[in-house]
Amino acid sequence: MSESESGQDKTEEPTEKKKRDAREKGETARSKELNTVAVTLGGAIALLMFGGYLAQTLMELMRLNFSLPREALVDERAMGIYLLTSGKMAIWATQPVLVLLFAVSFVAPIALGGFLFSGSLLQPKFSRMNPLSGIKRMFSMNALTELIKAIAKFSVILVVALMVLANDRQALLAIANEPLDQAIMHSLQVVGWSAVWMAAGLLLIAAVDVPIQLFQAHKKLKMTKQEVRDEYKDSEGKPEVKQRIRQVQREVSQRRMMAAVPEADVIITNPTHYAVALKYDPEKAAGAPLLLAKGTDFIALKIREIGNEHQVQVLESAALARAIYYSTEIEQEIPAGLYLAVAQVLAYVFQIRQYRSGRGKAPEPLKPDLPIPPDLRRDE
Repeated sequence: MSESESGQDKTEEPTEKKKRDAREKGETARSKELNTVAVTLGGAIALLMFGGYLAQTLMELMRLNFSLPREALVDERAMGIYLLTSGKMAIWATQPVLVLLFAVSFVAPIALGGFLFSGSLLQPKFSRMNPLSGIKRMFSMNALTELIKAIAKFSVILVVALMVLANDRQALLAIANEPLDQAIMHSLQVVGWSAVWMAAGLLLIAAVDVPIQLFQAHKKLKMTKQEVRDEYKDSEGKPEVKQRIRQVQREVSQRRMMAAVPEADVIITNPTHYAVALKYDPEKAAGAPLLLAKGTDFIALKIREIGNEHQVQVLESAALARAIYYSTEIEQEIPAGLYLAVAQVLAYVFQIRQYRSGRGKAPEPLKPDLPIPPDLRRDE
């Protein structure tokens, strides 16, 4: 179990942000052994695939430079011409092998950990120039692991090389008696297959090293409980900041709610602790009363004050005010169970308006026991 600098155990799995930050810093799983195997195997395959073309071109190159005509010996420009021609032939001969090696050396590193370009890796780190840090790295567990892998690679290559030499001993001795063309072809084949067998031996080391690198990279990314909490605070915001944001949101919502109170048809109160403002618009599709504002105590007082300033009818019905307050959110329609009670209230309000405008008689007082379903009732 790994520990952090603070002494806490890193028991938590890394978060996505932790993984993303690590990739941006260039910290991802890489295996040098896998790269070595890929390049060695790629080079061996290239020799086996393009060895014939390479041998033929080399033989032509030797014929060109070792069989000079008499005219070339006395021509001052001949040396430059022969050098340029030889260079072109060498480039064309080695181009297939070099292209394949370049492709393998590019693909092999990204096979483990994916493609990654990090500018932070290009920045100079003066901490690496510290002799004490260098000595510490020399005697670290990582250095011991690398030493063991180096010894293992040397041992594997040595054993494979001895086995190849023992197996191809007769073929190697026969090369000395072969014609030059055949000897060159035979030599490239021997070298190519020897590289293949050495790559196969190194593959065993890579098979062990890749899981180790993945484990170490994952272990390095693991976090303590405190690191997880700190990251959550940083990503979600500090509690005091979030509290301030919620407070501002509430203030904005309250101002918008108070601005809608003058549009209400009626304000129903408790009479002091609760207040709800309703608006009824029969032209809407649903045709149900809408809650414009609601509040308790100080906010309820402000709703009543604004209603009185704009001549909005204020009625007292404690049970109905509490039922609407707890069952309906701002800018939502009241539940169907309160339709009948609210309809009686609105009918009373509209009758008062007609009476005040001189178009009707005074309405009878509103009944105190409005029909409120038991499941919507709320006691003090």
